Amino acid sequence: METVIKLENVWKVYCLGKVEVWALRGISLEIKKGTFLSIIGPSGSGKSTLLNIIGCLDFPTKGKVFLDGRDIQKLSSDELSRIRGKKIGFIFQQFNLLPNLTAIENVALPMIFQGVKEKERLKRARELLELVGLKERISHRPQELSGGEQQRVAIARALANDPEIVIADEPTGNLDSKSGEKIMEILKKLHKEQKRTILVVTHDPQIASYSEEILKIKDGKIMGEISEKEILWRK
Repeated sequence: METVIKLENVWKVYCLGKVEVWALRGISLEIKKGTFLSIIGPSGSGKSTLLNIIGCLDFPTKGKVFLDGRDIQKLSSDELSRIRGKKIGFIFQQFNLLPNLTAIENVALPMIFQGVKEKERLKRARELLELVGLKERISHRPQELSGGEQQRVAIARALANDPEIVIADEPTGNLDSKSGEKIMEILKKLHKEQKRTILVVTHDPQIASYSEEILKIKDGKIMGEISEKEILWRK
C-alpha cells in the first residue's frame, strides 16, 4: 500500500525562556493511503504537535517529513502551502468558521485559493453540505447553527479541494456525545465509501474506536499499536 506521509526520527523541541520542552522524541511513522488511523494520548503527550508535523503545518527540530515522497523542508513555503491546500483537509476542535459568512460561503472559501471559479465553488460547496446532511442550512451563519452542525460545515470545508487526506484534531471535543457520534460516523463513511485517508487525534477512547488502527502516544513517543478492545478500557 502506498505511503502518503512518512516521518523519520522526528523530534520537536520548544524553548520556553531557558527551558527546553521536548514535545516529540524520535518518532518514525508511515501513514498508508486509504487508512483510518487514530492517535490517542492524554493532554501534554505530544499528540497535537505530532498532528501539526504530520499535516505539514510545522517543521521538526530534527528528523524528516515526507509528503508523497517529497521532503517538505526542501519545498518553498509557497509550494508547500499549495500542495498542502490540495492534498490535506483539516478539521479542528474549535470549528474555525468565519462568523460573517454563511455555511456555503465558509465551505467555498478554500477553493478560492486553488483558483476555482465561483460557479463551480458554490456548486461543490452545496454538494458537500448535502453530503454532511445540511442541505437546508446552507444560508445559515455559524451563530445560527448548533455545535454539531458547525462541525459538519467544517468537515464539508475540509473536503472542499477534494483532499486525499483528512486530519481531525479532537473533532468532537466541543460536542455532546450524540453530536460527536454523528461526526465520527461521517468520517467513517468518508473512509469507507470514498477511500479517503483519515487521521484523528483524540484523548477519547470511544472516539478512537471508530478507526481501523490506533496508536498511543505518551511523553512524545509512540508507545505502539493497540486494539479496539484494549482502547475501550485502557487510557
